[in-house]
Amino acid sequence: MYAIIETGGKQYRVQEGDTLYVEKLPAVAGETVEIDKVLAVIKDDELVVGAPFVQNAKVLFKVVRHGRGKKIIVFKYKAKKNYRRKQGHRQAFTQVTVEKIEA
Repeated sequence: MYAIIETGGKQYRVQEGDTLYVEKLPAVAGETVEIDKVLAVIKDDELVVGAPFVQNAKVLFKVVRHGRGKKIIVFKYKAKKNYRRKQGHRQAFTQVTVEKIEA
């Protein structure tokens, strides 16, 4: 059984026991988070697709930790104009484990 969910503006395919990195969630490490934006559920070769979300379906996550990803460099440059801007960015994330899919 797996589900396709939406969180942080992205879609993820999840199964029970999966660990994934999602956009930062407002939860403390060790806390359980419930996501009810379930787009589709596949159970026993039966596909249930929502319009836009599946009714009475939810996925329970356990928050493992929060962190920040690798640094990327944003460099703006215009030739022959002496214009250079260098900026770094580290995206915040939350590492979660899928505990249960209810559908």
